[in-house]
Parts: sequence; C-alpha cells; structure tokens
Amino acid sequence: MMRALYSAALGMKAQQTNVDIISNNLANVNTTAFKKDKAEFKDLLYETLSRADVVAGDGKPVSLQIGHGVTISAITKSFSEGNLERTENPLDLAIQGEGFFVVSTPNGPRYTRDGSFKVSNVEGQIKLVTSDGYPVLAEGDTEIVLPETAISSITIDETGRITYKDAEGQIQDSGFKIKIVRFINPQGLLAEGKNLYNVSAASGDPVSEEETEGPKSRILQGFLEMSNVQVVDEMVKLIIAQRAYEINSKAIQTADDMLSMANNLKR
Repeated sequence: MMRALYSAALGMKAQQTNVDIISNNLANVNTTAFKKDKAEFKDLLYETLSRADVVAGDGKPVSLQIGHGVTISAITKSFSEGNLERTENPLDLAIQGEGFFVVSTPNGPRYTRDGSFKVSNVEGQIKLVTSDGYPVLAEGDTEIVLPETAISSITIDETGRITYKDAEGQIQDSGFKIKIVRFINPQGLLAEGKNLYNVSAASGDPVSEEETEGPKSRILQGFLEMSNVQVVDEMVKLIIAQRAYEINSKAIQTADDMLSMANNLKR
C-alpha cells in the first residue's frame, strides 16, 4: 500500500510542474516571439514480481510488474512560427523561417526571434539595438551603425540588407546586412529570459544562413512575430492537469483509508 502513496505523490508532483509550465505559457501569450513549452513524461522503475517464462508451452506468457510512478523527462520548446502582426514600424522585423537574429550582450552573442528593434545613440553613434539596448549584429559580426538621415527612411529587404535615402532622396546602401543564423537542434537552445537564447552542446553551433543551402529565412519589415501560444489549447491542458492532480490526491486518500482499515483490524 505504501507503493500507492509514493506513486500518487510523484504523480501530483509531476502535474504541479506541468501546471507551472502551462502557467508560464499563458503568462507570455502576448510576449513577442515567445515559444511555448511542453512537458514530456516518462514512467519510473518497475518492480518485477514474476517474470514471463514459457518452457515447452508451459508457464506464464506475461510478466507481473508494478510501476513506481511518473516523472518529467523533458521540457521542450515548440519553435513553430507565431502569427505575424503588422505594426508599420520600419524597425520592427519578423523572421519567416528557422532563423534567429544575433545580438551582442556583455556575456557574448545571444540569439532571438524578437525583432522589435530600436535605434540608440551610443557614444555618438546611431546603432540598431534591442529593447534592452543590446546591439544587433550584421554579417561579419559587426554592430550596425546608421547615419542620422537613415532613421526616417530606413529600408530592410527580405535578405536583411539595409538601405536608406540620403538628404537628396537618393537610395544609399548602408553596407550592413542583418545576420541570420540557424541551429541543427533549436530545441537544445538555453532560454535565458528577455527573449534571448544561448547555445549549448545539444543545439550545436550557430550557422550563418549565408553558408547554408536550401530555403533561406525571410525578413519582413514592419511586422512582428507574436507568441505561438494558443490560449484554448493551454486551457484544455490546464484542465487535464488539474484533473490528473485531483485523481492522484484521491489515490493518496484511498491508500491512507485502506492502511487505516488494516491497522484497525486488530482492535
């Protein structure tokens, strides 16, 4: 009977973690380029009371095994694309495809799908930066520096090349092309908050799309990628997790009642 208590307690613990994951998804339903998380479960060690053993057509064809509960095996991110929202802001960029923007932080390069960029005056230079002030990197891992006249007339094409109009209305090439990278296994990226990801051994090193073959990601100016969280789906998952938590708590109560009955037999 003690096995039932521990198995049900592990079930409650796993469902509590599942609720935490779902709650984080719902909290970020309006976060630009947020990627939802999903809990993956696995069963725990089994106790074998009797093994399957068939000799000359005689014996048990199946084993007698009892499990010891459940645990969270992984929390994976879904990198499916979110809906695109038109903003008409020339500094808002969305990526169609598997690419990531590269930004420079005090701790090294980081990667993001959040293209809500700004311009900032950094030591007398106009730079393209994130909402937190991290410079956006161009091909060659250089920071993007723009002339003052470019701010109101900046144009970014699908490949990330930046052009602008000078004082005479002539189109000028800035010499910068926004760097887009991709990963062999994006689910291996480490989420650090602030819509930033860091590489890990599982994700592999970033590869510039300039060096890859096949379809390339497209940059859309004046759009932002929204969260890929679907509220209805998350609410259904939340109800299922609540019911599972409730059932496991009922199993603990039942096991406790049965133990109480067994203890009272001698009275």
